[in-house]
Amino acid sequence: MTQLERNQSILHKYIPEKAVPVISEWIYKFDFKLKIKKSRSSKYGDYRPPVKGENHLITINYDMNKYAFLITLVHEIAHLTNWNKNQDRVKPHGDEWKLHYKMLMHQFLDPEIFPVDVITALRKYMNNPAASSCSDINLLRVLKRYDVRQTTVLLEDVKHGSTFSYNENRYFIKGEQVRKRFKCKELKTNRMYLFNPLTEVLVVSSPLFAENPLIS
Repeated sequence: MTQLERNQSILHKYIPEKAVPVISEWIYKFDFKLKIKKSRSSKYGDYRPPVKGENHLITINYDMNKYAFLITLVHEIAHLTNWNKNQDRVKPHGDEWKLHYKMLMHQFLDPEIFPVDVITALRKYMNNPAASSCSDINLLRVLKRYDVRQTTVLLEDVKHGSTFSYNENRYFIKGEQVRKRFKCKELKTNRMYLFNPLTEVLVVSSPLFAENPLIS
């Protein structure tokens, strides 16, 4: 099996089939390694520029559905292309990065890659993309429809800093414990609420591919 075939085989597990050829080409063109990581509550993906002659490195959490994974991956590739042009002379999520992100994402706005409702939400988000796609409550809600498995857990068992949903369409970030309750911020309003640790909340996960492949 060639390196290209190996890369495509791994990518098929994580992103829509029609997006595989483009991403495979970009891995070669932009010369980066893609590392699939265990779930991290603090971030969904990460980009590190080349140091000491090493490759660009992009890491993505494994526990996302294929559409969320692809959106996050393109987000990080936009950091790479922005760094290639501007290095560290511009802000990480400034106007330059936004331009790169829009240009890269545009070719994926295809019903053969994303469902129509995701495309609609993604177009709206791309008008002014933020540091995290999951900070856009509308896009997050639409992407949530395609998660493989939904599991209700007690809030006390949710990792600090994780995002959870409560009452179906309200999303919060779990914060510190204040006496007997947890302080949580609602994403839509930025208001703080105190939750009983035994509150049942919805955590979305799809732990299908626990391996940690490195694509290069």
